[in-house]
Amino acid sequence: MNEFFAENNVCGQTILQLVSRGNAVIAELLRLKDYIPTTFKLETKQDVQKYGEIILDFSYLKFAEVQENKIESNEALRDLDEEFRDNHIEIINRFYLAFESIHTYVTDLNRFLEELEDGFYIHQSLETIFADVEGRQVMCEALYLYGVMLLIVDTHIEGIIRERLLISYYRYTPQRQDGKTHIDEVCKLLRDTGVNSAKRPNNYPEDYFRRIPINSMFIDVVIGRLRSDDIYNQLSLYPLSKHRSTALATQASMLYVCLFFSPTILHNQTSIMREIVDKYFPDNWVISLYMGFTINLVDSWEFFKAAKMALNNTLESVNVKSYGVSYGSTIVTLLERTSKLLKEGNLTSENVINDINSITSVLRECNATIRWLMLHTASKNDRNKRTKVLREMVVAESKSSPDQLFKLLLNTAQLELVTKEIVKDLLSEKDNKWDSLKEEGHNHLVELSEVFGGIKLLTRIEKNANLQRWFVEISKEIKSLDQNDSNSGRKIVQLIQALEEVQEFHQLDKHMHVVQCLTETRRFLHSMIKNMNVKEEMLAMLQVIGDISYGWELIDSYTGIMQLGIKREPMLCIKLRAIFLKLASALEIPLLRINQAHSEDLISVSQYYSSELEIYARKVLQIIPEMMFENMARIIEIQTSVLKELPTRLEKDKLKEYAQLNERFEFAELTHSVSVYSEGMRMMKSTLVGVVCLDPKQLLEDGIRKELVRHISKALHNALIFSPRLKLDELDQRLRNLACIMDGYKRSFEYIQVGLYTLDLHPFIDNRITSILTG
Repeated sequence: MNEFFAENNVCGQTILQLVSRGNAVIAELLRLKDYIPTTFKLETKQDVQKYGEIILDFSYLKFAEVQENKIESNEALRDLDEEFRDNHIEIINRFYLAFESIHTYVTDLNRFLEELEDGFYIHQSLETIFADVEGRQVMCEALYLYGVMLLIVDTHIEGIIRERLLISYYRYTPQRQDGKTHIDEVCKLLRDTGVNSAKRPNNYPEDYFRRIPINSMFIDVVIGRLRSDDIYNQLSLYPLSKHRSTALATQASMLYVCLFFSPTILHNQTSIMREIVDKYFPDNWVISLYMGFTINLVDSWEFFKAAKMALNNTLESVNVKSYGVSYGSTIVTLLERTSKLLKEGNLTSENVINDINSITSVLRECNATIRWLMLHTASKNDRNKRTKVLREMVVAESKSSPDQLFKLLLNTAQLELVTKEIVKDLLSEKDNKWDSLKEEGHNHLVELSEVFGGIKLLTRIEKNANLQRWFVEISKEIKSLDQNDSNSGRKIVQLIQALEEVQEFHQLDKHMHVVQCLTETRRFLHSMIKNMNVKEEMLAMLQVIGDISYGWELIDSYTGIMQLGIKREPMLCIKLRAIFLKLASALEIPLLRINQAHSEDLISVSQYYSSELEIYARKVLQIIPEMMFENMARIIEIQTSVLKELPTRLEKDKLKEYAQLNERFEFAELTHSVSVYSEGMRMMKSTLVGVVCLDPKQLLEDGIRKELVRHISKALHNALIFSPRLKLDELDQRLRNLACIMDGYKRSFEYIQVGLYTLDLHPFIDNRITSILTG
């Protein structure tokens, strides 16, 4: 780890722990956004009438005593208030702690900056920290993460709901007297901004970002560094100028957020904004801020004069059409190239070593294309008429369908997965392969020295003491090679040249055995050079260029395409595994600093993102149980209504009548299709996404359970709804019909379990389901 993060560097550890906590706070906010109690929204008249007197916003603070007396004096209200408190106090506390953690974060950041300015950290200042590579990164991240917290909480948890949650916490929780509670400051920070109202509030979000002031010099230095430096050294991984905006995408998102802390630049500094747009947004206007949280600059910068003016050049129709045509035409070419690379036999260890640069180039182009098109064709970013027009223009000019884009994403994910696995294998075998190649090369030259020394006699090869000594010396040189020595590569090249020269100058071409030994030795030396070039940096580079964190939320718009593909070809599940793994690789971004800080938050944050990905994978793959049950519905119908039960004895002339060949063929065909769907799921293999393992057998079992419950619930619901004047005969008939349906499910599962037995799913089918159905 960098010296700045060393355990004995108090300054580095302090800011690292702070940034680590910032990522954990964002994960908690994203987790809580899905657990907002619906009653706090007061969306219906019934909720307003019932809870309007006890769920209150900040207006409560003006007449708190009057409102409390009103509740206390009304027994019904008092009972309702107590019941509401008992039911919701846990989630209210959880929300408050998340809100307070935002305030604590910015307070600790300000304290760190004050201590830094006061010389609390020996030999460290703002200048020395920004001179360090890691220091520069975490200082910029510290400000950026605070801005992301504010934007996420304002986007996902409406201001009025925040106020109601805070007031509920204030009313239901005794305020501590130790001074450790900061509810007043938290309320000031997170009061309603009005952003969800019909009219956008003036000076938003700059006033929101000013609620707790931050050192202005620190803000200026952060913005200055983000403007001028490549703080993550990404440009070295993207040699082509057309990929510049992709290379700097993370830094561009950070700069976008940090500019709200210095709104003067956005409003008035035209030259600075023009410089920023030319560098970071020359061909893009939709950006991802954090794990798929996307922003459209056209809408976001609408009320910032300098920013809007600078962006206009990017948004000119000619330029937008040009971007669309360029990226759209690239898709067809990239699909051909990736499909060719993925053909069986093309991606071998030898080919990957030889062509790693061309493979990396293809992956770089694929990921840049996917990123741009996925962001700029997503309808979720249409906030106004102009953003919609721009998106439609991109879709029209690129002429790329979502199906094509998904296919490219699928090919890219597969190519990345196979390449990474091969590189990992090469790295694990690197030392052994080096020793093996070195030993082979050494032995070949020792053998030649023995031939020219007369020890090994070969026809028509005369004894030559000079060549004997020379081959012995060269063999020693090969034996002394060390792959960890930076000079070994140059030495190997010299040895190859020497072997070529000795073959030419001593006219050894007429001796086939000698020529073969020299050729093989040179081949071993070439392989040693290639083996040296296999480094951990390859995996790091593939990880960076394969980033898909921007698509964490956008990928959901391709769920329908994935499910339709599974319907057509169940074996697509095998390929989808690559996409799930690609999405899982995005987890490294929020977990990087948490891991470096050895924070206890690592488990909970990993669990959250992994669980989100698991939920999405289950959502996509649920189509398989759905299709199985769709076919089983027909199987049930055929079993219960079409196929005749064979009697114990059957007359010969009635054999054809009972055979029902067409119906039995359809029956067998449907059963086979159920087996094919289940096999497609099983072939996906177990996949580790973050800290959660996706077991295909378990996914299929859970999916079948879910569908079975849904179908049985539907059958019960339809059968057991009665009119007020129900007759006994009608009840009896409905129960008989229901029993028939249940028996159909039971018989169908018993029938298809033979096909599923070979897929190791029989324990699920055998007893548990049949016991549920039979009661």
